[in-house]
Amino acid sequence: MATHPLPERSACERILAQMQLIRRFEERAGEMYAKAKIGGFLHLCIGEEATIVGSTQALRDSDYLLSTYREHGHALARGTPPGAVMAELFGKVDGCSGGRGGSMHLFDVERRLLGGYGIVGGNLPLAAGVALASDYEGTDDATLCMFGDGATNQGTFGETMNLAALWKLPVVFMVVNNQFGMGTALERHSAVTDLSRKAAGYGVPGRRCDGMDVLDVEQTVAAALEQARADREPQLVEAVTYRYRGHSMADPEEYRTKDEVDDWRTRDPLEKFPERLVDEGVLSAEEVERLDADAVKTVDEAVEFAERSPFPDLASLYDDIYVIGDQVRDPWWSTDARSPDVHRGEQEREAGDVAQELAEAGAAHADDETDPDTQAARARGAGS
Repeated sequence: MATHPLPERSACERILAQMQLIRRFEERAGEMYAKAKIGGFLHLCIGEEATIVGSTQALRDSDYLLSTYREHGHALARGTPPGAVMAELFGKVDGCSGGRGGSMHLFDVERRLLGGYGIVGGNLPLAAGVALASDYEGTDDATLCMFGDGATNQGTFGETMNLAALWKLPVVFMVVNNQFGMGTALERHSAVTDLSRKAAGYGVPGRRCDGMDVLDVEQTVAAALEQARADREPQLVEAVTYRYRGHSMADPEEYRTKDEVDDWRTRDPLEKFPERLVDEGVLSAEEVERLDADAVKTVDEAVEFAERSPFPDLASLYDDIYVIGDQVRDPWWSTDARSPDVHRGEQEREAGDVAQELAEAGAAHADDETDPDTQAARARGAGS
């Protein structure tokens, strides 16, 4: 197992502080869920802090990050204010998604965190689309897409790997292999257990890192991002890690033993990394404790902020949905994006005359596009 040299003191302090903040935030989120302050599902990333912080440390500010429903730590590591994250978990108006997304759908466009996603594997094709946009616009931005080991069995995995390699997209796909797809152990849900090899057949090379070692994660992801960015060759990274809590707060954890969890706890990044910092004289034990106390204080303030924040007004229930608000009087109504006519969704086939006319015009235009004479005329025009 590789041991990387420690970076300068300020970087070590920043890395440790981020991991401590994520751990304390998740612990408090679990407490708030038990008190019914947080509704719906809650998926904690306790144990995966080194994977999260190491990977986000490797990103540029202009790079994009897409995560899964276990994404509180990703938002915090990317710089989203803890109060805005906690308020979102509470469903409050000051949450980073306006109280609309909750635990599984955090979003912060300013910091280029393009969401947590509740659908397993649902973020993969979206990440390819974001990378395609960067490539199309000619920017130097890369995309990092993080997902669990179970998502590698989804159809979206193979489809996205193929297109990313075919289109030479600047994207790194990162498997956070925490050993379980919900409650199913890796060896019981994947015929290939070295997940770094799982995309090779699609033309996406893979590499592995120790997901419990924040420095190994950072260096591995940084190298993958550089190759994706410079050579336009998508990459797959597998981070081998572990989650100490269940799949969600509703998980009875009957699929693993206490001894297994305890064995993985001997590699806890919140124990091993600060121990090394103290042993090598980078930080004192008192400084480690002070950083942890700061994290607790920050989380206390985040909870207070979330408690003070109001719930969204009931009148805003239909804001930001795919309708033209000025034309909709009945919330059960929707609009066809091709037509100014308002109609009930179930009456789509009987949409107004304008929609029918527009559809026919669109079909005629499509026919023109494929007409050989039209194509020849356009070619002559382009050459003149």
